[in-house]
Amino acid sequence: MKKIFTEQSIIGDIVTTFPKASDLFKTYKIDFCCGGNRPLIDAIHEKGLSADNVLATLNTLYHETNQLNESTIQWETASFNELIDFIINKHHRYLNEELPQLSPYVTKVLRVHGGDQPHLAEIHTLFNALKTELEQHLIKEETEDFPLILAIEANPQDGQREQLQNVMNELEAEHQHAGDLLKQLREVTNDFTPPEGACGTYRLVYQRLEQLESDMFDHIHLENNILFPRAAAELN
Repeated sequence: MKKIFTEQSIIGDIVTTFPKASDLFKTYKIDFCCGGNRPLIDAIHEKGLSADNVLATLNTLYHETNQLNESTIQWETASFNELIDFIINKHHRYLNEELPQLSPYVTKVLRVHGGDQPHLAEIHTLFNALKTELEQHLIKEETEDFPLILAIEANPQDGQREQLQNVMNELEAEHQHAGDLLKQLREVTNDFTPPEGACGTYRLVYQRLEQLESDMFDHIHLENNILFPRAAAELN
């Protein structure tokens, strides 16, 4: 079997080339969005994993998977308009629906169980901080940042280089902070594992927080590792 990926393969590049790798990295708790710009071996060592096992599993999965069935969009050749439409219609839409729907459940679990389980107050605080930041982030992307990228695709100009770089730096910083909040949520919830005997609402909150994390990782990866570098390359 040909070895497609090696210890020195960049994590974000792996997921760009082979989107299904994101599922495998999630099982290993390897960050492929905010931490995607580093060699795979660094994450393997950080998590105390076997390099041989991870690479064998990754390369086997690659060869067993028909990549054309993973997505109708070829990320490396798609237009900015296609990428942005996908991000808005899939990831922004998900967040705009999920954040306000999940919020009352997070509050309910705190109200009912918070007296005996004080960590639920921290979950409530972290979730609401994440919710507020993401809602503002999405609005800014759709009304200011994405239109700038589309303008660059239509008519790139030298004067836009500094403006674009400032926008990307700001967005990546916001992504990093959102990622930090998600990591804290994972820690506080013991990897989203509800306590024994937890009620249905309690279990639902943990399940949906984990789904939120999963979607956010895919979302940030598309922007940090695909959209932003390609936009920057247009002005080089």
